[in-house]
Amino acid sequence: MTELRKVRPREDRAVSASADDPESLVVDFLTQLLQVHEPDGFLGSRIEVRTLGSPPTSLVASVGGEPFDPDRHTVRTEVKAVTLHHLVFDVPGGRARVIVDI
Repeated sequence: MTELRKVRPREDRAVSASADDPESLVVDFLTQLLQVHEPDGFLGSRIEVRTLGSPPTSLVASVGGEPFDPDRHTVRTEVKAVTLHHLVFDVPGGRARVIVDI
């Protein structure tokens, strides 16, 4: 949604997510990140995640970033929603694919 290199981790925001399976957890987590962005345009540049369960069905995260600053941040494509459509989440293979609505 903007150029990541220009986002400073000036403040931290807590994010948590939970779901019945790891694939849905990915979607819920990314949706929660969008919810953190909504009120003041908060942009994350650093994320520390701790998963819970095996396989993971919940997580807590700390997101470092700052609110959108039009003098420093360029506006790119806004993400409206995260979907399960064609989701690939392959932990052993080290790959994921998430399709978002823009």
